[in-house]
Amino acid sequence: MYLAEETIRGRKHYIIRDSLYNPDTNCWQSRDLFDLGRSPWNYIVYPGGNAFYIEESVSEKLSFHGIAHDTCELEELFWRFIRKEIRQKIEQFYCRGRKTRPKTKKKNLDAQQVQVIDKRRVYYLRCGVVDQSRIGRLPIRYFKELLNKSRDEIEQYILQLEKNLHPREYKQYVYVIFDLQRYFKASPARSIPQALDQDELDRYFIMDLCRLHKDESFWAGFGEREDLHGYLVRYAVMFFDYEFDGGSAWEEYLQNFINSRRFYSPPTPQTRIAITEIVEIFGETEENLKAMNKNELTKLFRQKAHELHPDKGGEHDSFVRLAEAYKQLLRQKS
Repeated sequence: MYLAEETIRGRKHYIIRDSLYNPDTNCWQSRDLFDLGRSPWNYIVYPGGNAFYIEESVSEKLSFHGIAHDTCELEELFWRFIRKEIRQKIEQFYCRGRKTRPKTKKKNLDAQQVQVIDKRRVYYLRCGVVDQSRIGRLPIRYFKELLNKSRDEIEQYILQLEKNLHPREYKQYVYVIFDLQRYFKASPARSIPQALDQDELDRYFIMDLCRLHKDESFWAGFGEREDLHGYLVRYAVMFFDYEFDGGSAWEEYLQNFINSRRFYSPPTPQTRIAITEIVEIFGETEENLKAMNKNELTKLFRQKAHELHPDKGGEHDSFVRLAEAYKQLLRQKS
């Protein structure tokens, strides 16, 4: 079982669901078990002290559907809604984290279940990995949480993980999970999305988003729909309503890009680019550069990157030097 969240008329709605394997369609499908409405905490009873239990009506409805469950499994679904002070007192010795009853397995379903974009999302959300070039070499057990689940359960699982993302990561996250850099293989700036042609990047994202929306194998178990699926709408919001941020992950990726330019000798780690050179590179005064926030600096970097872009006749060394100066300024603003 799992607890699903849906936004209906702008408000959260909660439903207990489970995933069942359908041999006729050769895929896992979800089904509703109990509609908790907008206030699942109303089903939690507090008899006194630090004790609590879930209303008997929930257990009865699950039993009606033939769902075998124990007290811990049921309370696990409601854990986030239990009063904070009680959670803090009992969390260390409570039965959370115990091994749940294994589901009946369906052989040879691994390849079908683990979609590439699912791997990319989990890899990023677990480890914050921007460079996912080695993702194809990771063993299937690394993604065991994605196996033998319906598409809905997978999306709900990832949705909970995504709640730990900082808004400044949103656009970076979408860029990585859709592997948008593959469209810019000829560009030395593909590892620095801030420097790419943003209109072109937008077109590729929309193309991939629509392709995923129409992918029948990805949405196995779901009915067809013409409007963009709710589970994809959030990625459109992350991509178009936010800007790239120069966080530590991009700094590392940027450094890998700089080091990969074999014809260029980067400064040693102990050597900093002089402020006079940075002023010359960006064409701004030292005072203006210091006064800029990260978004303003990124906007300036994007403008200068287009001017120095090797794909547009710029010099490789100048472009890499710009990237190095940008990285140094970002570090100072962290």
